Amino acid sequence: MPAVHPPVKPKLGLRDVTLLTIVCIMGSRWIPAAAHAGSGSILLWLAAAVLFAAPLAAAAGALAMKYPGHAGGLYAWTREDFGPWHGFLCFWVYWIGIAFLLPSAALFYMSAGFTALGPKYSYLGDNRYYLLTAALIAIWIALGTNMRGVDIGKWTENIGAIACWALGVALVLLAILVGAKRGSATPIHVLPKFEWQTVNFWSNIAYGLSGVEMAAMMAMEIRDPARTVPRAGWIASGFATVFYMVTTMAMLVLLRPENISELNGFAEVGKSTGTVLGAAWISPLLAVLVVVSAVGQFGGTGTTVSRLPFAAGVDNLLPSAFARVHPRWGTPHVSILVFGAVASFLLLVFQLGDSMRAAYQEMVSLMVITGFLPYLYIFGSAWKAGKRLSAISGTAITVLAILCSIVPTEAIANVWLFEGKLAAGTLAVIASAWLEYRSSNKKKLSHR
Repeated sequence: MPAVHPPVKPKLGLRDVTLLTIVCIMGSRWIPAAAHAGSGSILLWLAAAVLFAAPLAAAAGALAMKYPGHAGGLYAWTREDFGPWHGFLCFWVYWIGIAFLLPSAALFYMSAGFTALGPKYSYLGDNRYYLLTAALIAIWIALGTNMRGVDIGKWTENIGAIACWALGVALVLLAILVGAKRGSATPIHVLPKFEWQTVNFWSNIAYGLSGVEMAAMMAMEIRDPARTVPRAGWIASGFATVFYMVTTMAMLVLLRPENISELNGFAEVGKSTGTVLGAAWISPLLAVLVVVSAVGQFGGTGTTVSRLPFAAGVDNLLPSAFARVHPRWGTPHVSILVFGAVASFLLLVFQLGDSMRAAYQEMVSLMVITGFLPYLYIFGSAWKAGKRLSAISGTAITVLAILCSIVPTEAIANVWLFEGKLAAGTLAVIASAWLEYRSSNKKKLSHR
């Protein structure tokens, strides 16, 4: 029998849930990475949408209708379909995966923002102290607004989504203006090179289109979740696919792939475009849009994933504090605070013993591993819900993405340290889940 959760007033409609899902899926960090890989990325985005994003949207929509109003989304789905331990493991690994996502994303966005502001501030993007400080501030602004309630927090996500749209429109307009003046900087060949590096990078592209399942974690706060969540998921997935394809092409029109770096691509495009059009303000504008969209993404992912420990707390699998709803704000404030603390800790600890670039790559790899493992459960539940084709396609891409994430890139100087951190991090996540689950069950038995 599903657990009975404390009453929470549903306040989110289709518009809010769609914008929330968009900021959970879309991240501007993937645009320069895709452009750096070349024009073949345009077709890779489409392939990822067909083979992974669409199956995930179908799976999440079917499960939201099968289990409407269940707090915790994928935690509840897995618990009902595979049992309490699997539900807890799915929640724990996914929660840690998002805790890895925030630090890696924060490092990218703050570095990109500082660098794109121009020569006066670009050095801050390489200064570890300023970069970490800015990343922590952005994370806690996003989580803090959402802790005050969905009435306030939803505007963080809505503004973030609008900033992301504005960034896409700006890149397209700049590509049209520059293209009309000097032509495309890159010959557009949509067929990618079929080699290991392409397959390896495609796992990141697939991850860039994940996140449609996040809105369902807030089902108790959504009006008519059985109808709203699937509709929002399909709208957001379609929008994200078009956004990524168009912005990648726009960036390639502005610069050649070898001149676009994964970390500083927006600054390089802004500087080049500003020179061609005689507009020095372009680069700072891109910087502002990137950072604002980032805060929206942090808020969306942070507030949705905080509903996972809340649901587990209600089921007595975590300390009762996680199940508390703030009497005034109506949010699981303890869950949000703990999530922010863990994300902040990971942001700091992964700087030890490595360069900033290597630390970023390690967090991205752990993010992909821990982020994709729960999808095995989601697609398993989708199979049980009758979505067989979606389950087969989604599972295959999930396994491929996990395998690709353990292969170090050329930016990694110490391969053994890299692989050691990945192995230790993954084992620590699974072991900690088992220890916490075992401890919770012992406490349950002792109180009977």
